[in-house]
Amino acid sequence: MKFIVPFALFIFVGFILAAGCVTMTNKNSVNLTNAPSFTAVSTPSNPGLNKSMNETANNITISKGSLRVSISGISYPGNLSVVLDNEPVGMVKSTKPLYLMVSEGNHTVMVCVGSVCEQETVVTKFGRYVDVDFSERLQRDVEFPNPTARPTAKILEYYKNDNVVSVYVEFINPESADHTISVDLSVGYTYIDERSHVKLGDSARAMTALSVKAGQREIKRVDIYLANSDSIVSFDSPVIEELKVK
Repeated sequence: MKFIVPFALFIFVGFILAAGCVTMTNKNSVNLTNAPSFTAVSTPSNPGLNKSMNETANNITISKGSLRVSISGISYPGNLSVVLDNEPVGMVKSTKPLYLMVSEGNHTVMVCVGSVCEQETVVTKFGRYVDVDFSERLQRDVEFPNPTARPTAKILEYYKNDNVVSVYVEFINPESADHTISVDLSVGYTYIDERSHVKLGDSARAMTALSVKAGQREIKRVDIYLANSDSIVSFDSPVIEELKVK
Protein backbone atom coordinates (compact mmCIF):
# COMPACT_ATOMS: atom_id res chain seq x y z
CA MET A 1 0.00 0.00 0.00
CA LYS A 2 2.84 2.34 0.68
CA PHE A 3 4.02 1.97 -2.94
CA ILE A 4 0.59 2.02 -4.64
CA VAL A 5 -0.67 5.29 -3.24
CA PRO A 6 2.23 7.44 -4.36
CA PHE A 7 2.19 5.86 -7.85
CA ALA A 8 -1.52 6.49 -8.26
CA LEU A 9 -1.03 10.03 -7.14
CA PHE A 10 1.75 10.47 -9.67
CA ILE A 11 -0.47 9.16 -12.48
CA PHE A 12 -3.30 11.49 -11.44
CA VAL A 13 -1.06 14.56 -11.45
CA GLY A 14 0.27 13.54 -14.85
CA PHE A 15 -3.25 13.49 -16.31
CA ILE A 16 -3.94 16.95 -14.95
CA LEU A 17 -0.77 18.36 -16.43
CA ALA A 18 -1.48 16.73 -19.77
CA ALA A 19 -5.00 18.19 -19.82
CA GLY A 20 -3.62 21.63 -19.02
CA CYS A 21 -1.16 21.42 -21.87
CA VAL A 22 -3.84 20.43 -24.32
CA THR A 23 -6.09 23.25 -23.20
CA MET A 24 -3.34 25.85 -23.60
CA THR A 25 -2.49 24.59 -27.06
CA ASN A 26 -6.09 24.81 -28.22
CA LYS A 27 -6.49 28.30 -26.77
CA ASN A 28 -3.50 29.59 -28.69
CA SER A 29 -4.76 27.98 -31.87
CA VAL A 30 -8.16 29.67 -31.54
CA ASN A 31 -6.56 33.03 -31.04
CA LEU A 32 -4.44 32.69 -34.19
CA THR A 33 -7.38 31.48 -36.18
CA ASN A 34 -9.62 34.43 -35.20
CA ALA A 35 -6.90 37.09 -35.52
CA PRO A 36 -7.64 39.69 -38.22
CA SER A 37 -5.74 39.21 -41.45
CA PHE A 38 -4.29 42.11 -43.55
CA THR A 39 -4.38 41.58 -47.29
CA ALA A 40 -2.82 44.09 -49.73
CA VAL A 41 -5.59 45.50 -51.92
CA SER A 42 -4.61 46.67 -55.43
CA THR A 43 -6.80 48.93 -57.54
CA PRO A 44 -7.62 47.19 -60.79
CA SER A 45 -6.11 48.90 -63.84
CA ASN A 46 -8.59 50.34 -66.35
CA PRO A 47 -6.70 52.08 -69.21
CA GLY A 48 -9.88 53.13 -70.98
CA LEU A 49 -11.29 54.85 -67.91
CA ASN A 50 -8.00 56.58 -67.12
CA LYS A 51 -7.68 57.88 -70.68
CA SER A 52 -11.22 59.20 -70.65
CA MET A 53 -10.64 61.02 -67.35
CA ASN A 54 -7.38 62.55 -68.61
CA GLU A 55 -8.94 63.74 -71.84
CA THR A 56 -11.82 65.31 -69.94
CA ALA A 57 -9.41 67.14 -67.64
CA ASN A 58 -6.99 68.28 -70.32
CA ASN A 59 -9.35 69.02 -73.20
CA ILE A 60 -12.02 71.16 -71.60
CA THR A 61 -14.03 72.83 -74.35
CA ILE A 62 -13.65 76.65 -74.34
CA SER A 63 -16.66 78.61 -75.57
CA LYS A 64 -15.91 80.96 -78.44
CA GLY A 65 -17.64 83.83 -80.18
CA SER A 66 -17.53 85.08 -83.79
CA LEU A 67 -15.51 88.19 -84.72
CA ARG A 68 -15.51 89.96 -88.10
CA VAL A 69 -12.85 92.59 -88.93
CA SER A 70 -13.27 94.75 -92.05
CA ILE A 71 -11.99 97.89 -93.83
CA SER A 72 -14.74 98.11 -96.43
CA GLY A 73 -14.87 101.10 -98.72
CA ILE A 74 -11.15 101.93 -98.55
CA SER A 75 -9.11 101.83 -101.73
CA TYR A 76 -5.92 100.67 -100.02
CA PRO A 77 -3.73 98.43 -102.16
CA GLY A 78 -2.76 95.07 -100.72
CA ASN A 79 -3.63 93.63 -97.33
CA LEU A 80 -3.45 95.08 -93.84
CA SER A 81 -2.35 93.08 -90.81
CA VAL A 82 -4.88 92.35 -88.04
CA VAL A 83 -3.53 92.05 -84.47
CA LEU A 84 -5.56 90.42 -81.69
CA ASP A 85 -4.27 90.84 -78.12
CA ASN A 86 -0.80 91.77 -79.46
CA GLU A 87 -0.65 88.67 -81.69
CA PRO A 88 -0.98 88.78 -85.52
CA VAL A 89 -4.00 86.69 -86.53
CA GLY A 90 -4.43 87.34 -90.26
CA MET A 91 -4.85 89.86 -93.05
CA VAL A 92 -7.76 92.00 -94.17
CA LYS A 93 -8.41 94.00 -97.32
CA SER A 94 -11.20 96.24 -98.53
CA THR A 95 -12.89 93.48 -100.52
CA LYS A 96 -12.38 90.62 -98.04
CA PRO A 97 -13.09 90.83 -94.27
CA LEU A 98 -11.32 88.60 -91.77
CA TYR A 99 -13.49 86.13 -89.82
CA LEU A 100 -12.25 84.76 -86.48
CA MET A 101 -13.47 82.47 -83.69
CA VAL A 102 -12.30 84.01 -80.41
CA SER A 103 -12.55 82.78 -76.82
CA GLU A 104 -15.12 84.51 -74.66
CA GLY A 105 -14.00 87.70 -72.89
CA ASN A 106 -12.46 91.11 -73.54
CA HIS A 107 -10.06 91.46 -76.47
CA THR A 108 -8.10 94.24 -78.19
CA VAL A 109 -8.22 94.34 -82.00
CA MET A 110 -5.85 96.49 -84.07
CA VAL A 111 -5.37 97.22 -87.78
CA CYS A 112 -2.09 98.95 -88.65
CA VAL A 113 -1.00 101.01 -91.64
CA GLY A 114 2.71 101.69 -91.33
CA SER A 115 3.31 103.36 -87.98
CA VAL A 116 -0.36 104.21 -87.43
CA CYS A 117 -2.59 101.64 -85.69
CA GLU A 118 -6.33 101.86 -85.13
CA GLN A 119 -7.54 100.02 -82.02
CA GLU A 120 -10.87 98.70 -80.74
CA THR A 121 -11.83 96.79 -77.58
CA VAL A 122 -14.47 94.09 -78.09
CA VAL A 123 -16.33 91.64 -75.87
CA THR A 124 -16.96 88.20 -77.38
CA LYS A 125 -19.52 85.70 -76.15
CA PHE A 126 -20.66 82.26 -77.26
CA GLY A 127 -23.38 82.52 -79.90
CA ARG A 128 -22.78 86.25 -80.38
CA TYR A 129 -21.55 87.91 -83.59
CA VAL A 130 -19.25 90.96 -83.24
CA ASP A 131 -18.42 93.19 -86.22
CA VAL A 132 -15.57 95.75 -86.16
CA ASP A 133 -15.06 98.06 -89.15
CA PHE A 134 -12.02 100.36 -89.23
CA SER A 135 -12.90 102.14 -92.49
CA GLU A 136 -13.90 105.52 -91.11
CA ARG A 137 -10.96 105.79 -88.71
CA LEU A 138 -8.42 104.76 -91.34
CA GLN A 139 -9.77 107.24 -93.86
CA ARG A 140 -9.55 109.97 -91.23
CA ASP A 141 -6.12 109.17 -89.81
CA VAL A 142 -4.32 107.37 -92.63
CA GLU A 143 -5.35 108.94 -95.89
CA PHE A 144 -2.39 107.43 -97.73
CA PRO A 145 -1.21 103.90 -96.85
CA ASN A 146 2.00 104.16 -98.89
CA PRO A 147 4.67 106.87 -99.29
CA THR A 148 3.46 109.50 -101.76
CA ALA A 149 3.43 113.18 -102.62
CA ARG A 150 0.79 115.60 -103.84
CA PRO A 151 0.68 119.20 -104.93
CA THR A 152 -1.62 121.37 -102.90
CA ALA A 153 -2.93 122.82 -106.17
CA LYS A 154 -2.37 126.23 -104.66
CA ILE A 155 -0.49 128.76 -106.75
CA LEU A 156 1.74 130.65 -104.37
CA GLU A 157 3.07 133.28 -106.72
CA TYR A 158 3.01 134.19 -110.37
CA TYR A 159 5.73 136.44 -111.64
CA LYS A 160 5.01 137.86 -115.04
CA ASN A 161 8.57 138.96 -115.53
CA ASP A 162 10.04 135.61 -114.53
CA ASN A 163 7.05 133.49 -115.49
CA VAL A 164 7.46 131.18 -112.54
CA VAL A 165 4.69 129.05 -111.11
CA SER A 166 5.52 128.13 -107.53
CA VAL A 167 3.73 125.21 -105.92
CA TYR A 168 3.70 123.65 -102.47
CA VAL A 169 4.25 119.88 -102.63
CA GLU A 170 3.31 117.71 -99.64
CA PHE A 171 5.48 114.62 -99.13
CA ILE A 172 3.81 111.89 -97.06
CA ASN A 173 5.46 108.86 -95.45
CA PRO A 174 3.05 106.74 -93.37
CA GLU A 175 5.45 103.78 -93.11
CA SER A 176 7.72 102.77 -90.22
CA ALA A 177 10.96 103.43 -92.19
CA ASP A 178 12.47 106.62 -93.63
CA HIS A 179 12.10 107.20 -97.38
CA THR A 180 13.33 109.57 -100.04
CA ILE A 181 10.44 110.64 -102.28
CA SER A 182 11.09 112.21 -105.66
CA VAL A 183 8.49 113.80 -107.94
CA ASP A 184 8.29 115.09 -111.49
CA LEU A 185 5.87 118.04 -111.67
CA SER A 186 4.31 119.56 -114.75
CA VAL A 187 2.02 122.48 -115.45
CA GLY A 188 0.13 123.29 -118.63
CA TYR A 189 -0.38 126.87 -119.73
CA THR A 190 -1.50 129.02 -122.66
CA TYR A 191 0.21 132.07 -124.13
CA ILE A 192 -0.06 134.51 -127.03
CA ASP A 193 2.54 134.11 -129.74
CA GLU A 194 4.21 137.48 -130.35
CA ARG A 195 4.54 137.02 -134.11
CA SER A 196 1.23 135.44 -135.02
CA HIS A 197 -0.76 136.77 -132.07
CA VAL A 198 -2.35 133.36 -131.84
CA LYS A 199 -3.11 131.66 -128.52
CA LEU A 200 -0.98 128.55 -128.13
CA GLY A 201 -0.50 125.93 -125.49
CA ASP A 202 2.56 124.44 -123.84
CA SER A 203 3.74 122.80 -120.62
CA ALA A 204 6.70 123.05 -118.26
CA ARG A 205 8.23 120.55 -115.87
CA ALA A 206 10.29 120.49 -112.68
CA MET A 207 11.79 117.68 -110.61
CA THR A 208 12.50 117.59 -106.89
CA ALA A 209 13.12 115.10 -104.06
CA LEU A 210 12.87 115.11 -100.28
CA SER A 211 13.86 112.74 -97.48
CA VAL A 212 10.90 112.11 -95.18
CA LYS A 213 11.16 110.38 -91.83
CA ALA A 214 8.88 107.50 -90.84
CA GLY A 215 5.31 108.56 -90.07
CA GLN A 216 5.96 112.18 -91.06
CA ARG A 217 4.76 114.73 -93.61
CA GLU A 218 6.88 117.48 -95.14
CA ILE A 219 6.01 120.40 -97.42
CA LYS A 220 8.43 121.80 -99.98
CA ARG A 221 8.13 124.68 -102.41
CA VAL A 222 8.84 123.85 -106.05
CA ASP A 223 9.31 126.47 -108.80
CA ILE A 224 8.20 125.62 -112.33
CA TYR A 225 9.61 127.89 -115.00
CA LEU A 226 7.53 128.63 -118.08
CA ALA A 227 9.51 128.81 -121.34
CA ASN A 228 7.29 131.31 -123.20
CA SER A 229 7.62 134.33 -121.01
CA ASP A 230 5.98 137.34 -122.60
CA SER A 231 2.28 136.74 -122.99
CA ILE A 232 1.06 134.12 -120.56
CA VAL A 233 -2.71 133.91 -120.59
CA SER A 234 -3.45 131.16 -118.07
CA PHE A 235 -2.10 127.96 -116.57
CA ASP A 236 -3.54 124.75 -115.19
CA SER A 237 -3.14 123.26 -111.76
CA PRO A 238 0.23 121.48 -111.40
CA VAL A 239 0.17 117.71 -111.49
CA ILE A 240 2.64 114.97 -110.55
CA GLU A 241 3.69 113.07 -113.66
CA GLU A 242 5.98 110.58 -111.88
CA LEU A 243 6.69 109.62 -108.27
CA LYS A 244 9.51 107.42 -106.94
CA VAL A 245 10.14 106.14 -103.43
CA LYS A 246 13.50 104.86 -102.18
